[in-house]
Amino acid sequence: MDKILLRSKFRGSLLGALIGDCCGAPFEGQLMDSGSKLVLRQNLDKLEGPFFKAPYKKYTDDTAMTKCVLNTLLSPTGFSQQLLAKSFVLEYFKDPRRGYGAAVGDVFDKLRKTKLADPVGPAAAQFGGSGSFGNGAAMRVAPIALYCVKREKSQLLQMVRDASLVTHSHTLGVNGAILEALAITHSLRMNPKENLNAKKFLAELKADIIEVESANDPDLDLNLNAYQKQLDAVEHLLDGKIETSDENVLNLLGHSVAALHSVPTAIFCFLKSTNGTASHTSFRDTLEYAISLGGDTDTIASMACAISGAFLGQEAISENLIKHCEDADGILSMADQLLEII
Repeated sequence: MDKILLRSKFRGSLLGALIGDCCGAPFEGQLMDSGSKLVLRQNLDKLEGPFFKAPYKKYTDDTAMTKCVLNTLLSPTGFSQQLLAKSFVLEYFKDPRRGYGAAVGDVFDKLRKTKLADPVGPAAAQFGGSGSFGNGAAMRVAPIALYCVKREKSQLLQMVRDASLVTHSHTLGVNGAILEALAITHSLRMNPKENLNAKKFLAELKADIIEVESANDPDLDLNLNAYQKQLDAVEHLLDGKIETSDENVLNLLGHSVAALHSVPTAIFCFLKSTNGTASHTSFRDTLEYAISLGGDTDTIASMACAISGAFLGQEAISENLIKHCEDADGILSMADQLLEII
């Protein structure tokens, strides 16, 4: 893949993560009835239309933590759990009003009080020692997928695990981040000028996650093959065996803060909305559909659009929409820096 295309894909993935976060945040937790969906469509139409000066659509903890991952990867000393934990703590206490959950705030508080003596200890001790199974590790994983695009899969998996454990130690939380990273990686390596084969994409992704989940301890893990089963449901929805009504999608896949019930949903949003080659319509459809499902709208849209942007590239994203998102220029700069170091 030539550098110009890879640059577009790096930018597209990180911009996608930012845009999904910024545009999804105002709808988080809303009941997305027909009226709310109309408001959503009109809102996105306005943001993509003739540019007008207005306050930025602010990003949430999703992007704040993604930027921390980026800064850690760009550090001259290289990635480490210690450095990532420090970045999270500094960012959180600098600006805690980004929508962080109480549980992760408690982790950062303990990390600061112990001066990062054990960067994964506070997260491992959460919820009676089971750790968090939320989507907080998955929502920030895009930079690692980009960083590892030319590396072996084993290196990608290890880096995702290491980054996840700073805040999420439950198997479902870690494997959710792995699944999102794998989806972005597959999108990065596809040619946007060729039609997306959703069936093939899903088959390759399922083979990867089966390999990951097979390493789980069957005597200790009560969620054996959990993501494989969710991707089976995605397949049934895509091939028409089950009607793709919002009710069916939410009953089968979910839209909560749990990684198991949001990462597969994000993947489905991408595959359902991307039937052709690189186009503005495909990215916009992914964004709008992900938000229209309600629930954890900012994170699901962020994850779905990170996958979409990695496939389609920056050119498929409305320039005016980008201008309305907080720190889009900073994200573009970090995308370019990340490409240079690999």
